[in-house]
Amino acid sequence: MSTPTPLPPVPPPSGGGIDLNPTLADLLRLHVDPVFLLPMLLAAALYAWRCAQARRTPEGRARWPLWRVLSFAVGMVLLFLTTQSLAGTMTQSSMALYMARLMVLAELVPPLLVLGVPRGVRLDPRRGLGRVLNVLLDPWVALALWTAVIVFWNVPAGFNASIVTNTAASLLPALYLLSSLLVWGVVLRPLPSVQPAGIGSRGWFGLIASLPMMAVAAVWLYARDVLYTPYVNALCLWNLTPLQNQQISGWIMMLAGMPALALAFIQLMMWLIKLSEGQGMPPKPDAQPQG
Repeated sequence: MSTPTPLPPVPPPSGGGIDLNPTLADLLRLHVDPVFLLPMLLAAALYAWRCAQARRTPEGRARWPLWRVLSFAVGMVLLFLTTQSLAGTMTQSSMALYMARLMVLAELVPPLLVLGVPRGVRLDPRRGLGRVLNVLLDPWVALALWTAVIVFWNVPAGFNASIVTNTAASLLPALYLLSSLLVWGVVLRPLPSVQPAGIGSRGWFGLIASLPMMAVAAVWLYARDVLYTPYVNALCLWNLTPLQNQQISGWIMMLAGMPALALAFIQLMMWLIKLSEGQGMPPKPDAQPQG
């Protein structure tokens, strides 16, 4: 009696040639995107050159401490991993993975880069680069740009159009990064010469700026149907359903926004403490003589 020949293993299902169960190593595999890579290399080279020049003197080392250099370096590494990896090509396969990528670009990379700006940068707010930054880092301008990006690209019509026209793969991450750099620039105030705002106004700004993202996250969490047409019947990574992807995306966005919201409350508390210390307690009225 002959032994039956074993059947070959059944390959895992895939959608459009994409492995639906990628590992972290698969997601971080190099995939060059020149749109992000060239400006990234130029910014890193310029920062390294100026830093090396400045740190030759004690004054330069005081302005450019190692923790600022490390902060900028970590931010650039995260930016490289987020924009130059295979995860950036899986926009239509996982809304949750896509949103995690956007949140790294909006809530991790910008504060690290802003904290890397050296101390004591002097710019004239009335001319040249100082004038441009004085306008862009105005709280109302930064808030308007950030809100426009969040609202337009997360309503179903805008998001569906960005997926269909493939602008979600490159344009939307770039807009998230640039608009969030402005928001974190206002909150952390790295350029006092062109940013006259105090800690109280920055705290209120941070609180208001966090509301659009939290509102979108809440809609995703509690919606009973998939809101975006390209994901309705999509084959999602890790055997998740489109609705699960949408709900996980809401959790990712909400949790990613918590540190900025906490920082805004801390700044407001510091402002209130400073305000109370400056005003002091009102003097007690003189006692009236008896009789």
